[in-house]
Amino acid sequence: MADLMTPEAVAVQPGTSFKEIARLLDEYGITAVPVVDGDQRPVGVVSEADLLRRHTSGAQVPNTAEGLMTSPAVVARPEWSAVEAARVMERHHIKRLPVVDASGRLIGVLSRSDLIQLFLRRDRAIQEEILEDVVTRTLGLPPSAVTVDVSDGTVTLSGTLAHRSLVPILVRLCETVDGVVAVDDRLAHETDDTEAATP
Repeated sequence: MADLMTPEAVAVQPGTSFKEIARLLDEYGITAVPVVDGDQRPVGVVSEADLLRRHTSGAQVPNTAEGLMTSPAVVARPEWSAVEAARVMERHHIKRLPVVDASGRLIGVLSRSDLIQLFLRRDRAIQEEILEDVVTRTLGLPPSAVTVDVSDGTVTLSGTLAHRSLVPILVRLCETVDGVVAVDDRLAHETDDTEAATP
């Protein structure tokens, strides 16, 4: 996911004014901005919705990022998959995620539009990644063991695997590949090694 995010993210301090935040959102064409402390750690996020809420409510709150922000900040890590990031955005109803390093410092921002770029990924690139990284490198299977067809991001898997237990693993791994919209499992297996595990 690190290669999708926008590095050197626009951020504000807790004391940044309402007008300055509005100006930054307009200047950079963004919908929200992280609020960081003196160590560049996100403490909250101010979105367009937060600005509008403050403007229409007339509530007597500080007219700065600290009084406007939604806190604590929901953040992402660079090692997350795009699927993980998308799920967090959906769960929290947000459009942008600050990305932090291991020490919690801001290193970039991931937006919904960044994620949408994934689904514009070419089918051929998706197919190659599944065959080379998932089938061969991760599962150690010969590329001929599985036929991978990709059409508009939908992956169709066919072929025969040695063990039934490998089928859901292969499907799950394919689902995490960038650009995959859905996986159609048409795999067969030679041995059902899951029967012994069933009471």
